[in-house]
Amino acid sequence: MGDVLLTETIGRLRVLRLNRPERKNALNGALFQAITTGVLDAARDDEVWALAITGAGDAFCSGLDLDDVGASDGEDRQSEADEGDDDVTGNFAMLLRVECDKPVIAGVNGVAVGIGVSLAMAADVRIAAPSARFHPGYARVGTSPDGGGTWTVTQALGYEGAMRFYLENRMVGADDALRRGLVGEVTDSDEVFEERFLEYAEQISRVAPLATRQTKRLLGKVSQPRDLPAHLREEVRLALHGLGSEDSAEAIRAMVARDEPVFRGR
Repeated sequence: MGDVLLTETIGRLRVLRLNRPERKNALNGALFQAITTGVLDAARDDEVWALAITGAGDAFCSGLDLDDVGASDGEDRQSEADEGDDDVTGNFAMLLRVECDKPVIAGVNGVAVGIGVSLAMAADVRIAAPSARFHPGYARVGTSPDGGGTWTVTQALGYEGAMRFYLENRMVGADDALRRGLVGEVTDSDEVFEERFLEYAEQISRVAPLATRQTKRLLGKVSQPRDLPAHLREEVRLALHGLGSEDSAEAIRAMVARDEPVFRGR
């Protein structure tokens, strides 16, 4: 299998690269845990002043790998939500915005789907390649967002913008993502993406660390839900409820068969 997450340190910058290119960097249990460990290690390392996250190959993250994440994973997440467990594994908003008080730059080098969007949006800054594409994914399988997306996407797009993004359920290209506010920059070409992404991340890593960390703490509090852990647990609970519904099974059947789903609200 090899390492599902590649780690590199460039000066004061820690670079994490999702490394399942054969699966478009889809998230399985091992990659969830590796991202969590990688981010927390960087957050606790005094020699690291900024963090960069991107994907290997031609994708950022294609969402949850349904082939590798079994029923037990869903049961574990449901148990955590029911019992009030604040484990940050998979709770990308909590992980990147709260547990890591250093600036996080996401380099969206290709497709980002579902919880892959949540991972990108949990970063503080996003730079995209022209080939980057965002798809919310959740309504397509009959459920609601998780990974902190209901907070971070709404923060970036506003209430109506987030509703449109999640419920229109369509692919959003890089230029449209820039116009909407999903990303802050699109590089001139795919060929210069890697250079520009790392150049910018290194620039941020050279800013005075007290300035970056204190600024992030203050800005993060402006629109943070009063009880963010409870909000994230509710995300998980409702997302899993949706995935276990008859409508979700019908949505997946229709997606595979390429016909129109017939929903019944249960």
